[in-house]
Amino acid sequence: MSDSLPLLLRAARGESVERPPVWMMRQAGRYMKIYRELRDRHPSFRERSENPELSFEISMQPFKAFQPDGVILFSDILTPLPGMGINFDIVESKGPLIEDPIRTIGQVNSLRALEPKESMPFVGEVLTRLRQSVGNQAAVLGFVGAPWTLAAYVVEGKSSKNYSVIKAMAFQEPELLHNLLDHFAESIAIYLRYQIDSGAQVVQMFDSWAGQLSPIDYDTFAAPYQKKVIDLVKATHPDTPMILYISGSAGVLERMANTGVDIVSLDWTVDMQDGCARLPETIGIQGNVDPGLLFGTPEAIKERIIDTVRKANGRKHILNLGHGILPGTPEENAKVFFEVGKNVKELIG
Repeated sequence: MSDSLPLLLRAARGESVERPPVWMMRQAGRYMKIYRELRDRHPSFRERSENPELSFEISMQPFKAFQPDGVILFSDILTPLPGMGINFDIVESKGPLIEDPIRTIGQVNSLRALEPKESMPFVGEVLTRLRQSVGNQAAVLGFVGAPWTLAAYVVEGKSSKNYSVIKAMAFQEPELLHNLLDHFAESIAIYLRYQIDSGAQVVQMFDSWAGQLSPIDYDTFAAPYQKKVIDLVKATHPDTPMILYISGSAGVLERMANTGVDIVSLDWTVDMQDGCARLPETIGIQGNVDPGLLFGTPEAIKERIIDTVRKANGRKHILNLGHGILPGTPEENAKVFFEVGKNVKELIG
């Protein structure tokens, strides 16, 4: 244990810290004017996320503006897909589009094993540069998409409102889907190890679409593969804290804790006090201010942060939003969020 290590890393490991560390999901992105100007010059999302110079610059934008306690790699959960033989594009206002959606066992069997050093060297390069640049002022965060969410994208072929294609596969051809999920679990574990070896000190797994599953189907199609990723990574990197986030997770919180993850990231639909009561004390909590609150007044933001931190008091807690910061959020309100978060112990008294 060393006070010279980044605050967020110490907190995520369960050490006693002077205040909850604070960062924001999607803290690099569209709400920042400097990002929008860069996007105008480089309209392709894949260029912005796969060109190491651009990805590094974007990753550092919120750090330079707000000094959060975590600096997260600017990337996408779909970034590893081409390395497995699945091509995609991200179209502004439409979201991700998969070139050739996965619908057959033949397609699953032809997927390549992921070798991140070959297919995504830019990720390692950016993480290494981030670590060198921020030193111990902030923890460097890596992230991945969980197997269910990746499968949902590649089976549906795009974002979905009802997930009918992948649910049809789940209930008509479960073996096909399990083969796909297993491939993703092994690949994502390899990818996370690569991120950690390159400089990521804390990693987060987004199972964004697992909240669309009933608890019984979560137990079948999401949780076992989350657990497989976590077990594989912990086998080689036992000291790297792992965070699990699911949007709409109120019905599966206890199940999330059973995956072996270190920290559960709550969305804003669960009261922090209730979330703490439902999770074992050994599990850390991240979150969970409503991103919409950042359209409110500075006083409203301040009051909600104080309420959230007070309710999490005594727990391993990382202050964050309950989802990503929304486009159009006033930058000055993002600044308020960070400033209040950093001074919250004095405000609580």
